[in-house]
This record gives sequence, C-alpha cells and structure tokens, in this order.
Amino acid sequence: MSTKNRDRQQRWRCVTVGFRMSKEESDQLNRLVALSGMTKQDYIIDRLLNRAVVVVGNPRVHKALKDQMTDILQELRRITSASKMTPELCELIQLVSTIYSKMEHEGNH
Repeated sequence: MSTKNRDRQQRWRCVTVGFRMSKEESDQLNRLVALSGMTKQDYIIDRLLNRAVVVVGNPRVHKALKDQMTDILQELRRITSASKMTPELCELIQLVSTIYSKMEHEGNH
C-alpha cells in the first residue's frame, strides 16, 4: 500500500486516476517531466488543472536539458532535410530553447 500524500493545500491525495498512453506519448510525457524538474504526478496534475509549469533550474533539470540536446543533435544529424522533421522534434526543440532562454535571462539578473 502506498503512503498517504498531501497536496499544496494540505489536502489528502487519496484518489487514484489511471489512463493509457501510446509508447510515443509516454516517451514525450517523460521528456516533458524531466525537463520540468517536477515529479510526474505534480506535472500531470498541474497540466490537467491548467496551472503554469514553472521550470526551476537544478542539477536534474540541467542533466535533462543536456540529454535532450544530445538527442536533438543526433536526430538532426540523421535527417536529410527540414521537411523530414517531425512535429514532435520541432516541439521539443522549441521547448528546450525556451527553457534555455528563460534560464539565461534569469541568470543575468
């Protein structure tokens, strides 16, 4: 049996919600969670409830960014033209660049 948890308002989290995803959707979710630095549970709840996901730079987020940049570079080397870029790759590049941009902006203040 799992341990009881409380949310941000100190309410008991006692309801379990489950759903199915494709392998590709699961991989994408795992990338987004890693880049956010949040737990998967907190990330999903915040997204479902339309709350802003705020990425706070920490060693885990920096490693996830580095790993994603490595994956992006490998994929860009693999494809032969921009027309072969998948929407998922374009979205990932946009997300990683946005995170880097915000982290750089915050670091300059």
